[in-house]
Amino acid sequence: MFTTRPEILGTFGVVTSTHWLASAAGMSLLERGGNAFDACVASAFVLQVVEPHLVGPAGEVPAVFYSARTGRVEVLCGQGTTPAAATLERYRAEGLKLIPGNGLLATVIPGAFDAWMQLLRDHGTMRVRDVLEPAIYYAEHGHALMPRISNTIAGLKDFFETHWPTTAQVYVPGGKVPEARKLFRNPALARTWTRVLKQAESAGSDRERQIEAARDAFYRGFVAEEIDKFARGTDVMDESGSTHRGVITADDLAGWSASYDTPVTYDYHGYTVAKAGSWSQGPVFLQTLALLKDMDLAGVGPTSAEFVHRVTEAMKLAFADREAYYGDPAFVDVPLDHLLSDAYNAERRALIGETASQDLLPGQVPGFEAQVARVMDTLERLSQVSAPGSATNEPTLADMRASAKRGDTTHVDVIDRWGNMISATPSGGWFQSSPVIPELGFGLNTRAQMFWLEEGLPGTLAPGKRPRTTLTPSLALRDGKPYLAFGTPGGDQQEQWQLLFFLRHVHHGLNLQEAIDLPMSHTMHFPTSFYPRDRKPGHLAVEASFGAEVIEALRQRGHRIEQVPEWSVGRLTAASRDADGLLHAAATPRLMQAYAIGR
Repeated sequence: MFTTRPEILGTFGVVTSTHWLASAAGMSLLERGGNAFDACVASAFVLQVVEPHLVGPAGEVPAVFYSARTGRVEVLCGQGTTPAAATLERYRAEGLKLIPGNGLLATVIPGAFDAWMQLLRDHGTMRVRDVLEPAIYYAEHGHALMPRISNTIAGLKDFFETHWPTTAQVYVPGGKVPEARKLFRNPALARTWTRVLKQAESAGSDRERQIEAARDAFYRGFVAEEIDKFARGTDVMDESGSTHRGVITADDLAGWSASYDTPVTYDYHGYTVAKAGSWSQGPVFLQTLALLKDMDLAGVGPTSAEFVHRVTEAMKLAFADREAYYGDPAFVDVPLDHLLSDAYNAERRALIGETASQDLLPGQVPGFEAQVARVMDTLERLSQVSAPGSATNEPTLADMRASAKRGDTTHVDVIDRWGNMISATPSGGWFQSSPVIPELGFGLNTRAQMFWLEEGLPGTLAPGKRPRTTLTPSLALRDGKPYLAFGTPGGDQQEQWQLLFFLRHVHHGLNLQEAIDLPMSHTMHFPTSFYPRDRKPGHLAVEASFGAEVIEALRQRGHRIEQVPEWSVGRLTAASRDADGLLHAAATPRLMQAYAIGR
């Protein structure tokens, strides 16, 4: 089968990410003797510099990883929680029905930096300097700006200059949109990371003390102080049409830290898939596997109408349960065992028919009837119904097909020669989210837009609560041994694109690059996680490369088809390790920036 690029093969190490410079930075650390965790951290910091429209230093990250030293698969939760002052009463007093998707009210505690530092401390081998230097270099000396970033800035130039002047100072220097494929610098960010590094190294030569000093500089030092001052002292225009100040404080940052979680897992045809818990949308992937496991997917073609229909209809059911049940398990009871049980999924599987469902159909779990009724009432009142072909506020799709007004996400997968393996999905804090803090060179995140300002829901806003993030990295074991790390940006589409890739690899024997290169599809049948929470019942976006016959067959089944251009959907990367130590890696050609490296 022809592929757009080769599947990378090697034994020393592989790094694949959504930007070639990040992949190269990670590989450079492997070459210097670092492990997969060192490489992942370095790649992630470079992504903050070279993909600033998709991720920033004040964003968040979940990661799922296998450590050869501990022999365990774990989840690293770098998803920050809401500030102490983020109460329903406070936000309702602003006259809001939904939390805006930009500005300062949607900010949660930045989680990524602490997560990366803890990963480096607990599982890495290198120093703060080693993982920060590549990012500092590109921020100070410049990187070739991708056309998509230049176009995004051009589309927001007037808004930045009128409403967010501190962002204009960085991204519209001298009143001019930076040219694509020319060097672009962010000296303020370089100074911030250099200052963090200086404070880290002032703690002495001990590696762990340096890491703790870096964490202090961010969460209990000058970074937290600047965030506090800017958020509480600046009136910021957001998409509600009004200006608001933030509620995040230095005390919020000082009292928070990233954490390690036990993954949620599901066994499927010899594979065990590990995902983050119900504070993410990760269990949607597992629920869909539970619905599909007794279907003959191997007997239908990987780009056939039958294959796409079955997967789409199963996804609709799993995502309906996401709306009804998922939330931060520290605050709400989420019945995951029931949702993944054979009996429950046998009953739900019977709902998958020959035609496309137009309804949002969460399952009924005993004891949760009132909660489900409240959720459905909220969606009926506040989730707008849009036509299948209308413009979307979902980040990646907007970014792929127009000049983006929103940010999105990045992804990194790394496997080293010792068998360490990590899949991470950094996101948030993109330059479209909130104004740049001048002294830091970056803005804050907007993940709190995923909360509801309605009482009694799994996703009801509350202080100290994790939003139900769309970020969802994946790791799979094969026959009990760590095998595959994979993921993608894409908001609510992340699980859908990952599932197509995974099923094609498992059932049709396609290698990583072949599975990534095949045509992609997704549905926006359910409410989006992003403001304004719209939905498109029966919707199915399909790349034109499926072909007219398949697309027409899907239309005849009742799917409300949105045909999109070839090579326009999905940003997958993946890496795997065979039992004999042979490593594989692949990256999507879509958007012309993701890259896999290895030897």
